[in-house]
Amino acid sequence: MSVSQIADVIVPSEFTSYIVEHSMVSTALYQSGVLVKNGLIQEQLALGSNNFVIPYWKDLGEAEALISSDDPTVLSTPQKFSANRQIVRKCFLNQSWSEMSLAAELAGSDPIVALRDRVSAYWNRQYEKRLIASLIGILNSNVANNASDMVVDISGASGTASQFNGTSVINAAATLGDELNSVKAIAMHSHVYQQALINDEIEFIPDSQGQPIKTYKGMAVAAIDDNLTISAGVYLTVLFGAGAVGFGASEPNTGYGTEIFRAPSSGNGGGQTTLYSRTNVAVHPLGYAWSDGTGGSAIAGDSPSLTELTAAAHWTRVATSRKSVPLAFLVTK
Repeated sequence: MSVSQIADVIVPSEFTSYIVEHSMVSTALYQSGVLVKNGLIQEQLALGSNNFVIPYWKDLGEAEALISSDDPTVLSTPQKFSANRQIVRKCFLNQSWSEMSLAAELAGSDPIVALRDRVSAYWNRQYEKRLIASLIGILNSNVANNASDMVVDISGASGTASQFNGTSVINAAATLGDELNSVKAIAMHSHVYQQALINDEIEFIPDSQGQPIKTYKGMAVAAIDDNLTISAGVYLTVLFGAGAVGFGASEPNTGYGTEIFRAPSSGNGGGQTTLYSRTNVAVHPLGYAWSDGTGGSAIAGDSPSLTELTAAAHWTRVATSRKSVPLAFLVTK
């Protein structure tokens, strides 16, 4: 039986374009509107440096409106209208796979389709892992620096009072004050999702194709991910407003997003083909600035690892008020 080899069918530039586009739109978080493709992030990924600044205008504040008068000697004092900035970190990532481990799966099928789907699914999972690690970092920063004003933690309560429940979800949303209705999606651990199913709190609404969409109290269940774990038996649930996280991904500015290397002498002359996939990505929660840290808190490599993304020291809230950050956290057992 004739089997097409990876090197025979992959056009690197086309393969890379497919992977980038497919990965950016296929995750549940993207489809829910939580993860938003950001044009400025996308543009900056193609430029130099390992981070970049996204400026934004601060809110106009809550000062009471002035009372107009007909006295020409009474002059008004304008309020300050100022800007702030969010520092976004680029991450330079790659992975590779050998044909020897893929040959059995690819044999007898269209290798380009099979491989595209596998590589795209791999990057989808990596992007979601980096998002969740960043969210845990925001949680840790909020606890350390902002008096936990984005967090409801009931994990220390006794018995069932420590478990996920509707009241605690509402309380978490209420940390947004009068912006609580802006919460549109929720992400949870599979254990928490199981509890919600047992309590008959998950509703399934068919989409235009008749496929069920999972919702919880009107919020889209954007992700069910076992990385949402604080510690053994303690779980994190995240509530999102629309556009809570900006996202961009692109092939490297120099080099190749997809590269194929052939080692003809490998396998005692039978040959080996390795596929390399590379991407630059930025996942950034709204209202926060990233810092690489210094001294003992500095990141070890040229891009932050998943563990480093979770560290409170790397995240600083720059939004004017808590309400300007469309995120809330619930910690339960």
